[in-house]
Amino acid sequence: MNNPLDLTGKVAFVTGAARGQGRSHAVHLAEQGADILAVDICAQVDTVPYPMATVSDLNETVEEVACLGRRIIAEPVDVRDFLTLKAFVDRGVAELGRLDVVVANAGTINGIAPMWEITEQQFQDQLDINITGVWKTIKSTVPHLLRQGDGGSIILTGSVSGLAAELHLGHYVASKHGVNGIMRALAAELAPHRIRVNSVNPTNVNTPMIDNDFLNGIFAGGKIDATQHDALPALQEMNALPIPFVEPRDISNAVLYLASAASRYVTGTAVVIDGGAMSPFKLPHEAAIRN
Repeated sequence: MNNPLDLTGKVAFVTGAARGQGRSHAVHLAEQGADILAVDICAQVDTVPYPMATVSDLNETVEEVACLGRRIIAEPVDVRDFLTLKAFVDRGVAELGRLDVVVANAGTINGIAPMWEITEQQFQDQLDINITGVWKTIKSTVPHLLRQGDGGSIILTGSVSGLAAELHLGHYVASKHGVNGIMRALAAELAPHRIRVNSVNPTNVNTPMIDNDFLNGIFAGGKIDATQHDALPALQEMNALPIPFVEPRDISNAVLYLASAASRYVTGTAVVIDGGAMSPFKLPHEAAIRN
């Protein structure tokens, strides 16, 4: 019996691949036989208050994929730079021979404040990376899928913040709602070409975007030198299941499903991996019942 998750002979393009979810997606797809094209900015954005990925991080992704016996081409590329992004995709497709899966994963959080206190630069950077970068990824890759005429799968990284309101993250919320809007519109446009488009929408994921000095301090109530351990109670309150976050592999499992023949008729869908965060539960009420 054929394995519907088998990606042997396929090529996947992953953005934000140097660490966290992006690295996990690249490795997980490679484990199922895919060759990989990978990019990451590998540089610091001024408005981002925690260390971003480095060239060394991207090299680790390359090593992990290569150890699986799969081909990988990776370069530092900023998804905001369309010409450089397109040139990389064109070269990569020419070398690896095709393109089948696109995972638009690059994204960041660059501040927490009420909407009216977010700076102009914070707002612009957030939208440029999280939503315009997704569009430029699509613009760089869809022509290859159309030319091949074999269908394909596009997976966009959204968030539970792209499905509901989240306080003091208005620019991030706007960007992730935009991602899901792109997903729905693109799914309709590409359906006649048998190209499927879906999004994955996680709760907090255990990556450096969540586990850093800036956010640990906020989740720990302003504690100086807070660690992830200090942030765990607040993180767990966000989810219905008794967990503070999900792991990158949990999202990669959904990405693999959407990339593969196992989801051959799934398109236009916002897949939620949220530990029950979107459920209409109220933690204080539960505490009252226990007491």
